[in-house]
Amino acid sequence: MDVDCLPFKKTGYFSELICDYLDEKEGLKPFYNRFPNLKNFQGQIEEKAKQLPEANREILYQSLIQQYKGFTTSKKTQDHIKQLKEPITFTVTTGHQLNLFTGPLYFLYKIISTINLAKLLKKEYPKYNFVPIYWMATEDHDFDEINFFNFKGKKIQWNKDASGAVGSFDTEGLNEVYNIFEQQLGNSDNAKKLKSLFQDAYLTNRSLAQATRHVANELFKDQGLVILDADDGSLKKLLVPFVKKDIFENTSFTEVSETAKNLKEVNENYPVQVNPREINYFYLVDDTRERIIEKGGRFYVNNTDFEFSKEELVNEIENSPDCFSPNVITRPLYQEVILPNLCYIGGGGEIAYWLELKSMFDSMQVVFPVLLLRNSALIISEKQRDKLKKLDLTAEDLFLKQNRLINKKIREISNIDIDFSPQKKLLEEQFKKLYELAEQTDASFLGAVKAQEVKQKKGLDRLEKRLLKAQKRKLKDHVQRMTEIQNELFPGQSLQERNLNFAEFYLERGEALITELLGVLNPLELQFSILTYR
Repeated sequence: MDVDCLPFKKTGYFSELICDYLDEKEGLKPFYNRFPNLKNFQGQIEEKAKQLPEANREILYQSLIQQYKGFTTSKKTQDHIKQLKEPITFTVTTGHQLNLFTGPLYFLYKIISTINLAKLLKKEYPKYNFVPIYWMATEDHDFDEINFFNFKGKKIQWNKDASGAVGSFDTEGLNEVYNIFEQQLGNSDNAKKLKSLFQDAYLTNRSLAQATRHVANELFKDQGLVILDADDGSLKKLLVPFVKKDIFENTSFTEVSETAKNLKEVNENYPVQVNPREINYFYLVDDTRERIIEKGGRFYVNNTDFEFSKEELVNEIENSPDCFSPNVITRPLYQEVILPNLCYIGGGGEIAYWLELKSMFDSMQVVFPVLLLRNSALIISEKQRDKLKKLDLTAEDLFLKQNRLINKKIREISNIDIDFSPQKKLLEEQFKKLYELAEQTDASFLGAVKAQEVKQKKGLDRLEKRLLKAQKRKLKDHVQRMTEIQNELFPGQSLQERNLNFAEFYLERGEALITELLGVLNPLELQFSILTYR
């Protein structure tokens, strides 16, 4: 693969907040701990080593041993799990929903960023071990966000009535999804591998969490990826004191609300990514995952008959910690409590809400991790590369909104000069003389001159637009080819990685796809990657 890079801010797909973070804008520095570059990890290692109790490592190790029972994985992954007991071992973590068959392509980029950063850290700090972690969002309840994937322009969907935490959903009905998917795949060797992967994951395992673990393990076991399901009673015991501070002292609500306000003061264009609640935990039991609400000194579970006094709720937290599920605000804290973690790798939206959390971490006395924007990439095939070359389209051109792209290229290739700037400049010079004349007479004449200038400039604008439109008609074949190639690479006028599933590329490249991506994506490049097959 050939690699070309584009600054994130030039793509038009990343927020001002994220671009400012990558530029290390001074106003954002209070909202994170250390910026993601190799030299800064020394301080992160030292700080995390002092903060994480050794007992937590043993609990994490035992939990992972239980979770991997019945799964066959690589020696590298097994070694990584064992290393987590050692005080010289640290983690790099990414998290993701349990999207059906990985969902959008960026699932791969998240995990590849995590694996590659662990490798870079090992080279820089060889006396330590670094383990890549995929945190499965098994307690999420947004089933409609994860029950499909796109393949060859079609939405392949799992239709199921379900509620509660998605990780525990049974895989019933996925045989129907498989039948639809199989018909689209064909019979090549790579197609057979994809069929086998889907069958072994979703038609053999009983729960969505187990199926997702199987897929991620098969794709990345050779890289030593460790997959964690944090919906685990032994791990949640470590969270008990933090659950109490959130529920009874509203610590998270107070700190995150203040931070969101402070971010707005830095730049009013920064969006509030997540709003905290007074209580940021769900009550999780069977197929129920509902918010905990306090009213008049008593605690209720929304949309259920569960209710507690303060004393009863304290008892429930201490004796049944597995029934308390963090929301989007407190999940990051849970992660950093149970893992010897140095860095969280996420997409733009994730990094934006993590920037709202630092003061909460400080108040809870938990080390805030380094925040790294995951790799983003556009994959271009040989055939597409040749089309782009013929159309004289650059990587930067591709990221323009379609109308701007067409206008820009029509102006470039037209044998007629469509830019009326010289005429506008000449018009301004003529009116300059009229203004000089107007100053020698009354205000009514000055107003008439201004009105006439505006009218004639608008007339030139209209003529320029009509000429551009006429040239588009004349060059309609070129316009159509540009539109088609951009639609191929940006399906639905969105980033490829947010729409397509990895299976489309796996069909062509097979197992080499993962190897190639691992070889070219540098997590600390901090630029958008355009990957072109030779």
